[in-house]
Amino acid sequence: MSPKRPAFEELPFREGDPPYSAWGIWGEGDELGTLNFLIDDVVAGAARLEIRTGLRISLDWPLDKLQHPSFGRQTFHRELVAKAAKVANDDVITMNTQSSSQWDGLRHFAYQKDKKFYGGRTNADFHDDPTSTDLGIQHMATKSICGRAILIDHVSYALKRGIYKDAVSHHSIPLSELKEALADQKTEVLPGDILFIRSGFTRTFEAMTDDQHKQVAASPPCFTGVQTGEEMAKWIWDSKFSAVAGDAPSFEAWPQTQDIALHEILLAGWGCPIGELFDLEQLAEHCKNVGRWSFFLASVPLKIPGGAASPPNAVAIF
Repeated sequence: MSPKRPAFEELPFREGDPPYSAWGIWGEGDELGTLNFLIDDVVAGAARLEIRTGLRISLDWPLDKLQHPSFGRQTFHRELVAKAAKVANDDVITMNTQSSSQWDGLRHFAYQKDKKFYGGRTNADFHDDPTSTDLGIQHMATKSICGRAILIDHVSYALKRGIYKDAVSHHSIPLSELKEALADQKTEVLPGDILFIRSGFTRTFEAMTDDQHKQVAASPPCFTGVQTGEEMAKWIWDSKFSAVAGDAPSFEAWPQTQDIALHEILLAGWGCPIGELFDLEQLAEHCKNVGRWSFFLASVPLKIPGGAASPPNAVAIF
């Protein structure tokens, strides 16, 4: 962890850089951002603290679950190919890496006004040189996203209080409710934690008909997520989360209504991976049963040189 890490109020770290950005904290040319929090000692300590029974829960939603993806994304397609002269098969897969569970990488979203990605890279840097792999998801894959993770089960919190909102609607979850849910769970936040928030999208989606799925995909994206704004950004920064994730198509409520989105601050400003469409249902049930909402996360994205995103290949270990 960098000794130069400033307070949130001191951002941007360098004069003239985009709002709230932390470029240069981990050195020029850094490609890991907040994953730099996951040094070996932190990961080893998390394993000792959280792995107690060996029980494992996959957090990946099936790749073909969204037959009608939002944001105009391509539908997953798999072809099973029989190998002639042998009793054997190959798979050929065509997919958008953000059509199911995903980590958004650092090539995914830039500061929209400045048109700059993490560290100041531009779309021209990526597209003018087809061989460029700067900020590609392969860096996250090589490092892996492994460490202590916590789940904030906002669904259970909201149902208990009679304030649950349909996850397929524009509803912003305020920081006050996240903090109250943490207190209810008696869950402590530690530096380097990977944050998961269950807002209920996959739960709602599974109960919908195919016609309803088509209607959601055809409509302007509208989803529950965390509230966008300076207060939420400050909490994430001050908490030293190494990555954040949720179960909805967007980590923050969408459409967002602020001048600057959390996607811009997290991905382009801090190099903080954003996970979306994670399957948190079995995880939430187990956490409730054992009374513990912290666990060890092991996630290795696909090693796609220059990739913008990847399925997470994520497992929670208790």
